[in-house]
Amino acid sequence: MALALWRWLTSQSEEDRGHLASVTGVRLASELYNRVTGQDQIEAFKKECIVGIADFIKQNPGATEAQLNSELEKRVLVFAARVQTL
Repeated sequence: MALALWRWLTSQSEEDRGHLASVTGVRLASELYNRVTGQDQIEAFKKECIVGIADFIKQNPGATEAQLNSELEKRVLVFAARVQTL
């Protein structure tokens, strides 16, 4: 979008204005889709889940496979429950 805006600002041509309008429209449609479908929130939940798992592994370097599996299962279930509420 920045490139389309820069081109239009430097040339003021109708063609570049059309490109800017198209790029802006696509970007707005994408943002609207993400809001309506909850994709932004799902991505935030996903990131939080992954970071939580990574933190657990860092804080528990000697964890057994059973402990790791238990923590993974817990985190994934929380993620799934949060997504279900959307």
